[in-house]
Amino acid sequence: MTEALTIWTYDWVPGGKSGPRGHVRDIRLRWACEEADLVYQVKSVPFENRGPEHFARQPFGQVPFLTDGDITLFESGACLLHLAKKSEKLMPRDARGEAEVLEWTIAGLNSMELVTVSWWFVSLSEGADNPLKDWMLQRLKHLNTVLSEREWLAAGRFTVADLLMADVLRVPKLRATNPYPVLEAYIERVCARPAFKRAFDDQMAHFALGDA
Repeated sequence: MTEALTIWTYDWVPGGKSGPRGHVRDIRLRWACEEADLVYQVKSVPFENRGPEHFARQPFGQVPFLTDGDITLFESGACLLHLAKKSEKLMPRDARGEAEVLEWTIAGLNSMELVTVSWWFVSLSEGADNPLKDWMLQRLKHLNTVLSEREWLAAGRFTVADLLMADVLRVPKLRATNPYPVLEAYIERVCARPAFKRAFDDQMAHFALGDA
């Protein structure tokens, strides 16, 4: 019997309006497994008092990380691409389709998330005077141009690249700032998938258990 994949996340994170529940990045791995019907389990490491065992598997003390037999990976993007190799539902097997998925997955991490997270973080202290706002809006503009001409980012269908990009874009503060209806429709389209709802609900339930 094939050993189940294990997705590692925190045992608890703050909830409420400003808490990260529903957005901790283990949701990306849960979602991918749900899309691909991959058998997986979820295990926890402490949110507080992170110990040597955690840092040995994730050198920055973050989550998620993934174990697959004797393989351990950290960084959500690396984990997603590892999972995508296991199912054609996440990434096609032809060379062109695979290349498109790879480039758009990396674009989601480097060209979009790097900018949007930096903008969000600076906005916590700078508010409306955020000096990164124009940079962030420029990136949204370029992505809007692409998605104005296609339904999905790569290979003409839903792939792990859309999963990653939609998760980057669905942050509430970013959605409230986004001026492009095409991008909002894209987020709605991707996040309407039943696999996302299952992953979201499971993550919320997981962290709620820690409230006790």
